[in-house]
Amino acid sequence: MSIKIAFMGAGSTVFVRNIIGDCLATECLKDSEFALYDIDGERLEESRVIVEAMNKTAGGTGKITTHLGVENRKEALRGASFVINAIQVGGYEPSTVIDFEIPKKYGLRQTIGDTLGIGGIMRALRTIPVVEDFARDMNEVCPDAMFLNYVNPMAMITGYMQRYCFPNTVGLCHSVQGCARSLLEGVGMKDYYSDERKELIAGINHQAWLLRLEDKFGNDLYPEIRKRARQKLLDDADFWDQVRFTYIDRFGYYCTESSEHNAEYNPYFIKSKYPELIERHNIPLDEYPRRCVDQIARWKTEYEELKNGGIKEIIRSNEYASRIMEAVIENKPYKIGGNVLNTNHLITNFPEEACVEVPCLIDGVGIHPTAVGALPTACAALNMTNINCQLMTIEAARSRKKNDVYLAAMLDPHTSAELDIDTIIKMCDELIAAHGDYLPKFN
Repeated sequence: MSIKIAFMGAGSTVFVRNIIGDCLATECLKDSEFALYDIDGERLEESRVIVEAMNKTAGGTGKITTHLGVENRKEALRGASFVINAIQVGGYEPSTVIDFEIPKKYGLRQTIGDTLGIGGIMRALRTIPVVEDFARDMNEVCPDAMFLNYVNPMAMITGYMQRYCFPNTVGLCHSVQGCARSLLEGVGMKDYYSDERKELIAGINHQAWLLRLEDKFGNDLYPEIRKRARQKLLDDADFWDQVRFTYIDRFGYYCTESSEHNAEYNPYFIKSKYPELIERHNIPLDEYPRRCVDQIARWKTEYEELKNGGIKEIIRSNEYASRIMEAVIENKPYKIGGNVLNTNHLITNFPEEACVEVPCLIDGVGIHPTAVGALPTACAALNMTNINCQLMTIEAARSRKKNDVYLAAMLDPHTSAELDIDTIIKMCDELIAAHGDYLPKFN
């Protein structure tokens, strides 16, 4: 069987190295054609060099092609079995800088700004039209492909694709895989972590709840975890995971994504009237811009080292993409935590149009999401404050109405806790103007 894997946003060098490296380390995928697509020629060439080096290390049987610019996008997608999405529309500069600096003028501070909040809304609004164009091409040249989305804001982009453009889409995030390990290490119970553990994770991307965690003998670990988490909050002022441990203490459960992310998904932690909360909870304001600058600098050094020294070995990571493709090709069932529509109320206390993160079985037929039932009331309620904003942002992307953008920002829990309606509207107008052609025209 001839497999073609199209990688959209191949200038995302770290993702390319990890995902295609995983494919080259997988027997049924290593002979595939890897079609690398980007609109940045320099970064596309860097990725080509790295992928060629990995391919050589893996035996050199894969076929690498590069496709630069919108005019070559269809050819990149043509006949693909799988399409991986890792684009960042607008990049660090200008768009990420705009997403942070303009809200800061209005007193609205952020940590990551890629999933929710005003930063997440703007990122969705400039990304959705691009993936909509991808979908238009895919429906023409690879209608049977599976679209694997790694781009944030995950629930907004994946949900839009699944509802309006390309239903055979699944959103993937690596926060599910590391959730239990992170928790057990944080409470000093890492010896209880094993591949034989039993866990259930469900909710929404970046705020899915670890609802059950049992050791290999079936013992419920949560009573001891809750006791230790409460003590950790009392004893360790420097602990990095304060927000998620506060979730355990108050909501009863741990969630998938980091504390710096979750600090901005609610109205509790980043508050201009309570600046002491930032230090108390170790919240790194402006964290994502710092990471971008560091990663750009680090990659230049790393690229030269890889280019000159070669790639000695390829070790398969715990990213889901290669496992999904292997499961489909070989009809070998594999379980993931996937982002899918809440069709038939997989989570009964969420609306059907929500994009949820639930266990999914992958096999030769495709994606089979698991019905989870109702989440604990408080956990579902916190998720719903995020879902409201996600659904309104999707509506703004569909309607192209400026008032829907305002409503999305007004429904965001952090933005609405800090700013009044008139200020939110003024800030949105300034952001829309600053992003210029990276955004569609709003009526």
